[in-house]
Amino acid sequence: MANYDVIIIGAGPGGYVCAIRCAQLGLKTAVVEGRETLGGTCLNVGCIPSKALLHATHSLHEAEHNFAKMGLKGKSPSVDWAQMQAYKDDVVAQNTKGIEFLFKKNKIDWLKGWGSIPAPGQVRVGDEVHEARNIVIATGSQSASIPGVEIDENRVISSTGALSLAKPPKKLVVIGAGVIGLEMGSVYARLGAQVTVVEYLDAITPGMDKDVQKTLQRILKKQGLEFILGAAVQGVTTTKTKAKVTYQLTKDGTQAVLDADLVLVATGRKPFTDGLGLDALGVKLTDRGQVATDAHWATNIAGIYAIGDAIEGPMLAHKAEDEGMALAEVLAGKAGHVNYAVIPGVIYTTPEVASVGETEQTLKDAGRAYKVGKFSYMGNARAKAVFQGEGFVKILADKDTDRILGAHIIGPAAGELIHEICVAMEFGASAEDLALTCHAHPTWSEAVREAALACGDGAIHA
Repeated sequence: MANYDVIIIGAGPGGYVCAIRCAQLGLKTAVVEGRETLGGTCLNVGCIPSKALLHATHSLHEAEHNFAKMGLKGKSPSVDWAQMQAYKDDVVAQNTKGIEFLFKKNKIDWLKGWGSIPAPGQVRVGDEVHEARNIVIATGSQSASIPGVEIDENRVISSTGALSLAKPPKKLVVIGAGVIGLEMGSVYARLGAQVTVVEYLDAITPGMDKDVQKTLQRILKKQGLEFILGAAVQGVTTTKTKAKVTYQLTKDGTQAVLDADLVLVATGRKPFTDGLGLDALGVKLTDRGQVATDAHWATNIAGIYAIGDAIEGPMLAHKAEDEGMALAEVLAGKAGHVNYAVIPGVIYTTPEVASVGETEQTLKDAGRAYKVGKFSYMGNARAKAVFQGEGFVKILADKDTDRILGAHIIGPAAGELIHEICVAMEFGASAEDLALTCHAHPTWSEAVREAALACGDGAIHA
């Protein structure tokens, strides 16, 4: 029986980052992980493999649609699906092995198996019980479905199943127009599938800026995705080779049926805490099944903490990482902090979408006075050169103080550009601060500066 300062259950982005920081701060640390590889859902069957497929299929799209415009003539490449899957798997393996190396480098013990907490200060893995002064629940989340739809990973698949299909479908119905649905829908649309996205609400990407929603839907429709909005899925029936999706329009109750080879359920995720023994311990959960924690990620049971998708907040890998690092600081007797007002979100379609902070709707609901600086990528020379001039950068600033309150980007490299605004917000910068900062030309980032200028006397290239 080994004694540890910290045992972390789960080796996803929250768990493994927390472990590394704990070890760096001198705490004897172990991580419990039942998968054969480290990295959790994100690295194994989520963020990383999906980005590999998005990159591969975007390259195919460029070859089919834009190469000739640039004078690159010749036959478009054919798709070797097995090789594309092998490329994706290699990308995953490089990342998971990298974390294994980091564990060895930082002298972190990997307790292989599925963990439970029989009592405070104890973690059971298989037949062994390990003792720790602190236990961190970092068990992540799992795909959630809706009533009447059962995921069988055959005809009705989750995001996990969508990453490793035997072959691309000819007809794909995606239930849910959120991040996962649009990313995976984009992958298979580029591979030639007829993709139909069914969304219960009246707009895609629920909760995002309304201008972004409209622009992204228009662009994705041009790329071949079809959308049925304001539609409640009633159920899915399957045969050996096909599936049928029945939905009802909320505006008039009209029912219709969609035929598909596959149905991807992308209706969100839910905390994965099965088998931990939380009920027996008396660990409090929220109404949504999340582990309830205080401002320092502590549960109601002394010595037990939780981070990441298992607790409240956006289910994002980088949010979990921030919490993991901050909690490690707390456990080492230091001050740990996460600024939840500055956590970016990104959709890795083409164009990318990124946002941080407030939207116009949240500001209106709060009764706050604000101003908008908006700049179209049509005025950005670099964006037009890569056939992505349809997007924009929108910055929201306080009407009186000019302090940046939020930003929304749809365009090339949006997921990278958003961090300039995140840093500005961390330092309490004004839109003018951003506008007065020299940006290299020609870069996509000039669109950010132009949007900041638009918060003042006006953009230059608008």
